[in-house]
Amino acid sequence: MIDGHGRRIDYLRVSVTERCNYRCFYCMPDGTAPCSRRAETLTTAELTRLVALFAALGVRKVRLTGGEPLVRRDLPELVAGLRNLPGIEDLSLSTNGHLLAAQAAKLKAAGLDRVNVSLDTLDPAIFAGITGQDAVAHVLAGIEAARAAGLTPIKVNTVVLKGVNDSEIEPLLDYAVVRGLELRFIESMPMGAGSTLAERHFYPAEAILERVRTYCGADLIPVKGGRGAGPARYYQMGAGPARVGVISAVSQHFCASCNRVRLTATGDLILCMGQEGAVPLGGLMRAGASDPELRAAILAGIARKPERHDLATTNSPHTMFMLGG
Repeated sequence: MIDGHGRRIDYLRVSVTERCNYRCFYCMPDGTAPCSRRAETLTTAELTRLVALFAALGVRKVRLTGGEPLVRRDLPELVAGLRNLPGIEDLSLSTNGHLLAAQAAKLKAAGLDRVNVSLDTLDPAIFAGITGQDAVAHVLAGIEAARAAGLTPIKVNTVVLKGVNDSEIEPLLDYAVVRGLELRFIESMPMGAGSTLAERHFYPAEAILERVRTYCGADLIPVKGGRGAGPARYYQMGAGPARVGVISAVSQHFCASCNRVRLTATGDLILCMGQEGAVPLGGLMRAGASDPELRAAILAGIARKPERHDLATTNSPHTMFMLGG
């Protein structure tokens, strides 16, 4: 699939549920619109059918997201179904980690390759203030279970929020380096009901990198080809093997190399996280559309994928928990 700006689209992020067992204030603040009805969420068979169409069109990397995907009871069955699709080379999952300890081995057996785990702090009080739960121990146990199950490399995602958890940059570096985890610091993004809070607590990627540089006492060396299939820029910390990533969607967007689209839990194909526009694949499918008709709808959507977002000046019309990151 080639969009109207010459970019090859080979990466699909699939939200399997809008529901989440956390209420992170920058993602689901008070006043957030309610989740869709359960009946509107696509079944495992429906999701597998749509992902198969994307795989046939050239998607090679699929990431399962949410909400929190581990609250979906049939997730292992979905993973197994997607693992068997021709063309899918990389199947991963983003999670808050709360339920991961109990499910890591089962997901690995079903065919999941690796996980990304959200961890904004190691401090229990800060964690509770962000998520609404005193549960950081659950996340840390989930990471250890993922390591034991072989869901590696494990990427740890930290949204840095000025005045909230920016004091945790250095402790998280220590935590990740010792365990061989791939730590990525993320700028808060103005999305949906959390836009005002994201702007208030915005901490730019360059300031994060300067903190990392000062703490490790060495130059940060850009990793050649280190962006990979995702949005992070990676840096090697001095002469050692440890590296750190930053995702600077606001201050230094990476739209020119965007290779991804997103499928919501209700089957809407989102072409850009920061722009209006969606293709209602779920609705078309439930209305009886054939595979050729769905394929045509996908290609028509890809052709009009926006050139870039405008998150530096305009809030996203989407909400993070519905979009899946």
